[in-house]
Amino acid sequence: MDLGLKGRNAIICAASQGLGRACAMALAREGANVVINGRSQETLLATAADIRREAPDVTVTPVAGDVTEPAVRAALVAASPQVDILVNNNGGPPPGDFRDWDRDAWIRALDANLLTAVELIRMTVDGMGERGFGRIVNITSSAVRVPIPVIGLSNAARSALTGFVLGLVPTVSGKGVTINNLLPGPFDTNRLRQSKAITQHLTKNNVAGRVGDPEEMGAMCAFLCGRYAGYINGQNIQMDGGLYPGNF
Repeated sequence: MDLGLKGRNAIICAASQGLGRACAMALAREGANVVINGRSQETLLATAADIRREAPDVTVTPVAGDVTEPAVRAALVAASPQVDILVNNNGGPPPGDFRDWDRDAWIRALDANLLTAVELIRMTVDGMGERGFGRIVNITSSAVRVPIPVIGLSNAARSALTGFVLGLVPTVSGKGVTINNLLPGPFDTNRLRQSKAITQHLTKNNVAGRVGDPEEMGAMCAFLCGRYAGYINGQNIQMDGGLYPGNF
């Protein structure tokens, strides 16, 4: 299936590893030029090299830094001749007990998982609408629908982003712009492997009998960015192996 992405320009945040990397790789394989971001320059450059090997005909531009920083966001947007696709992604805040989180912890969580995405959308969505094509995909969490007690900071921030997106969609859908959210459950990523509390909560209820492969997330992201997804807008697409039964 040709998704019509050849020559499109995409920004993928937190793309040096995990789900962001999988999305960047999938978009590049479809012919999109990618601007990728990650905190570790070494890891980011290694990912850029891997993408170039897989998709030698596309342009791969790494921009290292913390995407919560205004200068990094500006560099991401400046690195692309025009932004046709934006994939918002960022690591979640640490787990814990809400009784231990002060105001600063809440502000950091909102900055990382709500305000950064909102700002990147603000910087790119009008240009997309003027050109008549745009795809925005926010990687949030299955916890938006099934909150996980130990990650209350993430539950709150990502749910807030969902509400913002649903309010924005009617203002841009007639301009060829779609905004959708991908809600991953347990996927084989470093975050899942390194967080014992999250792993135990998710895997003990995983009806699929396995965790997800990041390539599955990448393929879904690429599809949502392609020519056949223009009528999919304002959706929360659950990818959790059937963990959440609410769609039935």
